[in-house]
Amino acid sequence: MHLREDALKIWNAAVAAADSIRAVQSAVSVRNDVLSIAGREFRLTEQCRLLVVGAGKAGAGMAAGVEQALRDTCWFDRLQGWVNIPDDCVRPLERIHLHPSRPAGLNEPTDRAVSGTQEMIRRLESCGPHDVCLVLISGGGSALLCSPVAGISLEEKLLITRALSRAGATIDELNLVRTHLSLVKGGGLARACRAGFLSALVISDVLGDPPQTIASGPVTAREPDPEHALQVLHRYLPPEQIPAAVEAAICDYTAAAELLQLDYTIVAANQLSLVAASRMAESLGYRTLVREEPLRGSAAVAGREFLQQLREHRKADNHPCCLLAGGETTVNLSDAGGSAGKGGRNQEFVLAAADSARDADFWHEQLLLSGGTDGEDGPTDAAGAFFDSGVQQQAEQESLDSKSFLQRHDAWNYFAPAGGLLQTGPTHTNVMDIAVGLCGQTAESGEY
Repeated sequence: MHLREDALKIWNAAVAAADSIRAVQSAVSVRNDVLSIAGREFRLTEQCRLLVVGAGKAGAGMAAGVEQALRDTCWFDRLQGWVNIPDDCVRPLERIHLHPSRPAGLNEPTDRAVSGTQEMIRRLESCGPHDVCLVLISGGGSALLCSPVAGISLEEKLLITRALSRAGATIDELNLVRTHLSLVKGGGLARACRAGFLSALVISDVLGDPPQTIASGPVTAREPDPEHALQVLHRYLPPEQIPAAVEAAICDYTAAAELLQLDYTIVAANQLSLVAASRMAESLGYRTLVREEPLRGSAAVAGREFLQQLREHRKADNHPCCLLAGGETTVNLSDAGGSAGKGGRNQEFVLAAADSARDADFWHEQLLLSGGTDGEDGPTDAAGAFFDSGVQQQAEQESLDSKSFLQRHDAWNYFAPAGGLLQTGPTHTNVMDIAVGLCGQTAESGEY
């Protein structure tokens, strides 16, 4: 069996199911000069414009999808837009400006993200009642769409989010705090819009696809909850790490003003990608199980649990089998002190699983792969990692001790010399992580 080749086919099928261009094209069309966005129809008038704004790792592909859907129609000349994206996702478009807002691998706001967000707000405020606004939202939008509230600097906001992330705060907790420090999150972007109608197309990178959490909900109203936000801060951080201005801003946060009428449509999500991955695995001859419980919590714990479930799946049936799971784990760097290495949650997920099964015979005809569907895993050049007998042999030749690399959260420096990095470059989508476990058929039970 070619487990490595099959695992890549299965994982790539999951990514392809979330293709940002196709996802948008399925929701946007023009017929007889009538624009349709997710089933809502708009007739062209002399004053009407179509403004596209947005942010996210899938932003370039989504914007390209809009242009391709409207090309050769009367709406194309009425189209204009501004979308904040990572630097390595920029591509030439005709009507929508793609604004490079952060370096590749740096999933946090920059001054360029702030200036791009301010330009977006200016354009939204310039809309009139005859205009239609389309917002493109995808994972990574929390960092790419940034405008701190008055009295808070970008540096102070970064200080807090970095500290919370290092301490192991969940994405929901991070978004709660970020919303209370932002002018655009929690529905702030929609409140700036003066168009007659607003529609949002969304590629979800959050479990359960909650609108207020994806990219911190720029078009979704969120009730102020300063007490809870302060609880999150004090749960993870000592008082001396919390600037007084941050606490004051959270206490003063309000989400005043009614939101514009809008439609909100999920066009791609993790669950849809798992279905596509399962179909690919079955077409390759694997008896496939999609894990009901999503990947969450500690990456190392989740990796070991996933491998154990793969073992149990294999025991139940010696036929070649596949275990799939989706979600998003976390890595708590605080336990490494100041000696944390280089890596990401998917790499740590795989390394922890490998460390829990060091028997050389175990990895014969078995493989584990996990990767971020956006092509990024932490501040590295990899989407994730995989482990099989070949990686194991190379790691032994390089005298790499998985336990020591795991203890200092240094998975990248383990997998790079061992040949186990999953490197894809930007995929222009983002529906969280997909883990693939494969078991082939042992020699004792026949050929496959």
